[in-house]
Amino acid sequence: MNPFPSLPLSTPRLTIRLLAEPDRTALFAIFSHPEVMRYWSSPPWTDLARAEKMIRNTREGYEAGDYLQLGLERTADHALMGTCTLFEINRQCRRAEIGYALGRPYWGQGYMHEALQRWVQYAFEELNLNRLEADIDPRNAASAKTLQRLGFQKEGYMRERWIVGDEVSDTEFYGLLRHDWRQQFPK
Repeated sequence: MNPFPSLPLSTPRLTIRLLAEPDRTALFAIFSHPEVMRYWSSPPWTDLARAEKMIRNTREGYEAGDYLQLGLERTADHALMGTCTLFEINRQCRRAEIGYALGRPYWGQGYMHEALQRWVQYAFEELNLNRLEADIDPRNAASAKTLQRLGFQKEGYMRERWIVGDEVSDTEFYGLLRHDWRQQFPK
C-alpha cells in the first residue's frame, strides 16, 4: 500500500512531485548556492554526486514510508525550483518535521508560501498528521516569516545546536497543530 497517497500535488503555479534522475542538475544548482545553504544544516554542495544521492535517498524513504521529499516544479515551464520535505515521520504520534529549500532565482515571488500551504494541507488532511514541526536558524528571518504566515508558533530555542563548517548556530523550533491550521484555513 502506498504510504503517500494523492501525488503529485498541484497549486495554481506549481506541481509538487517526486524527484527523478533528470532533476539532478537543477538540485545541484539549488543546493550548491551559498545563499540557499546559508542557514542549512550542511555546507553548499560541491559535486553532482550529492544530488544523485538525494534522489536515491528520497526514493528509498518514499518506498519505506518514512521520508517524503518532493520537488517544486513551476507549471509554466517545468523548471525545478526547490523541494519540500516531511521527515522524522512518527505515525504513532501523527507528527513530522518539515523542511524546504527554494532556488535563489525564485525568491520573493511567493512560490514557497504557495507550496507550503499545499504541503501543510496534504500533511494534515491526506496523511492525517496532527502536528508539524520546523527547526530553523534564528537569523533566517524569511523562513520564520513564512512559517508564521502559515500559523506555526515559535515553541522553543536551543543555543549552539548546529555546527556547520566552523560556524556555530542556534535553533528556533516552530510547531503547528492540525486544529490550529483548520481554524486559520477552514475548508
